[in-house]
Amino acid sequence: MIARLAWPCLGLLVATNTSLAGVLSPTDLKKVDDLRPLFANLMGDLVQTSKRPDISAVDADCVKFTIQNLVEMSQELSSFEYLITIEKELTNVGENDPTRDVVKFAVEQSTKILTSQRKKIALLPEQCARSPLGLAKAQQALQVVDTTTGILSSIRSRL
Repeated sequence: MIARLAWPCLGLLVATNTSLAGVLSPTDLKKVDDLRPLFANLMGDLVQTSKRPDISAVDADCVKFTIQNLVEMSQELSSFEYLITIEKELTNVGENDPTRDVVKFAVEQSTKILTSQRKKIALLPEQCARSPLGLAKAQQALQVVDTTTGILSSIRSRL
């Protein structure tokens, strides 16, 4: 289940890493690489937490709410994966290359999706806002979304 949930986001991140190799600095590439385990660990933790027998039904529902938002985000991001990956075979993309504009568009749209999904995750149902566990897991998800948004914004500024 974790792999099914994580692949669209991971695909986007891998595609970004691969496709922009001629544009990004080694430091930026490292930041993108670091997102893969960050997202995979988050999803694994959320799924495991939601299945723990020692948490309340409210806590489990709150964690599942966060998982659902991340799944929705992953599905929306996957639609832009192809646009980002079209450049993966190119190593020398010039400033005026139309492919660069397509990749820039995909990165911009991905950033919009992340921003929109961040709002959904932050607007927890009332019972989750009062649940320390549900709130903590939502905060973890927000950190990953914020980190990903920051890296994509950095990439966008270089395109």
